[in-house]
Amino acid sequence: MKSVIQNAHRIIIKVGSSLVTNDGRGLDHAAIARWAAQIAGLRALGKQVVLVSSGAIAEGMLRLGFEQRPTDIHELQACAAVGQMGLAQIYETSFRAHQLGTAQVLLTHADLADRERYLNARSTLTTLLRLGVVPIINENDTVVTDEIKFGDNDTLGALVANLIEADALIILTDQHGLYSADPRKDPDAVLIQQGRAGDPALEAMAGGAGTSIGRGGMLTKILAAKRAAKSGAHTIIAWGRDSDVLARLAQGEAIGTELVAQTGQLTARKQWMADHLHTVGQVVLDAGAVQKLSQEGKSLLPIGVADVKGEFGRGAVITCVSEQGTALARGISNYSSAETRRIMRKPSSEIEAILGYVEGQELIHRDNLVLI
Repeated sequence: MKSVIQNAHRIIIKVGSSLVTNDGRGLDHAAIARWAAQIAGLRALGKQVVLVSSGAIAEGMLRLGFEQRPTDIHELQACAAVGQMGLAQIYETSFRAHQLGTAQVLLTHADLADRERYLNARSTLTTLLRLGVVPIINENDTVVTDEIKFGDNDTLGALVANLIEADALIILTDQHGLYSADPRKDPDAVLIQQGRAGDPALEAMAGGAGTSIGRGGMLTKILAAKRAAKSGAHTIIAWGRDSDVLARLAQGEAIGTELVAQTGQLTARKQWMADHLHTVGQVVLDAGAVQKLSQEGKSLLPIGVADVKGEFGRGAVITCVSEQGTALARGISNYSSAETRRIMRKPSSEIEAILGYVEGQELIHRDNLVLI
């Protein structure tokens, strides 16, 4: 089995907090220098690399004297602000040793939820890559709130992979990959060397919280692989302290767990909708509408809407859920929440009589809807 990294041109590499900060003891300069050297090697092979790095909050905790991760949002934001300075400094120094420039890019989900900002972020990153710069991406924890939070940098790495249509996502972690069970508890646990991204059986194997330093666990990595696969990106989950792990992957060596993307690529607009982690509203669908959306690929008509939750304007991305609460799809609404409440449960032929105009016969046209 050959690693998919050998033939990948554009790669996202995500490194976790426990690796970057040596399990919370401070920025691991030696490890970061090794990754920089290996990434320089990937660049020499003609590969474009984006680095998604955790570690700002953990480094800030150390610099500010916190022994445990704060729970107060403002203290967390302060840690992020302080730690980000050290993080950017060490990456710039490490890459400059190999004549490579770096750029700091801090993102929130709001940057990717807004279409114009999404396109701006995409253009900036692709331009940096064209200029030979290595972008260093982190969540903008100094301003982030729960409403616009990615949740973890595994998810952020997957969203960036989708954003710039990367070929592969490498998640470097403190585990050797995905095991059939928790290897810390089960001596019979077996490393899963290859699987299909999005396979529910893999999600069942993964579980448990992250370390006291980081927020992600193995499940977030499996879900990130599932998300990255929607744009055709394969995912590797590997031990970040393994010797020359990036260079060996680029040479084709199979290391860790490889999760292969098997779904077709979504169009750019549908990918943008699929990557909305937070939406401003929901419409609850009856059983008939659920079947037409999920099985027949139809548009969503107002008559199939049983309830409307939240407030949203015309043109907003909203979530379609079943009456049991299962999220089914996301799409761009032709009508506001107030308008939708007036036309729900009504046939499309009555929209003009109710509202005085017709924006569309559908609440969400199938061209503006993506299943999740």
